[in-house]
Amino acid sequence: MFFALLNGAGRKSDMKLAIAGKGGVGKTSLAVWIGDYLARQGEEVWLLDADTALSLGQALGLPESDIPLPLIQEKELIRERVGEGFIRLNPAVEDLPERLSKKVAGLKLLVMGTIAGAGGGCACSPNALVKALLAHLIIENRQWVIVDLEAGVEHLGRGTVQSVDGLVVVSEPSMRSLQTASRISVLAREMGLPRQVLIINRAPDDFHLPDMEGLPPLTATIPVLPSLASRQLASSSVLDLAEREQLDRIAAKIISALKS
Repeated sequence: MFFALLNGAGRKSDMKLAIAGKGGVGKTSLAVWIGDYLARQGEEVWLLDADTALSLGQALGLPESDIPLPLIQEKELIRERVGEGFIRLNPAVEDLPERLSKKVAGLKLLVMGTIAGAGGGCACSPNALVKALLAHLIIENRQWVIVDLEAGVEHLGRGTVQSVDGLVVVSEPSMRSLQTASRISVLAREMGLPRQVLIINRAPDDFHLPDMEGLPPLTATIPVLPSLASRQLASSSVLDLAEREQLDRIAAKIISALKS
């Protein structure tokens, strides 16, 4: 019901979102919650794992054996599409999303692996294929795309960052985490991505954002979730929590803020 308020009369739309923050702040969980919310509204959603931890599959509840191999480890495919020695920097990738993705909980998971060479340094074969596929999904596709990044948007590359519709910066209520969030936000603006929101995860009831330069506008806080805390030793999944309706409202608020 929240999505209808955003799009009017159930009209579908699409956005490309990047989610970044210091390691361990909950950005992967938030990527899953936003994606799950959208999928239940009937949207086609791609979740792209571009973080070193490669934990999106686990957050979706997949056993290790069912998580797709990261694209950067697909040696035969990389050799076929990019070559060796004199490599192709614009390889054909149109067929790869469906071929390499895993469908789970109404979402399409694509495991990319870490994108090296900030914005145009490394020209290695795996990096060329990952960047080409990422650019295809973000720039050419008409579905929702949510990219779980490492702590920094430079991994996208300048041209791809400029095509992302919004950046969700996730932080915990700590000085170190907020300082990382500030650096990410400033870098993103320098790379041409001014549309940003700040989410504070595991926030206490009395949380007040300190005065700090560079932070995006605070859009929502997420409290400690009792149902998530109680299941963490038994399951890696962050889906189907007792607080799902609360998380839906937060997801809708994030999307609304980035659309405005």
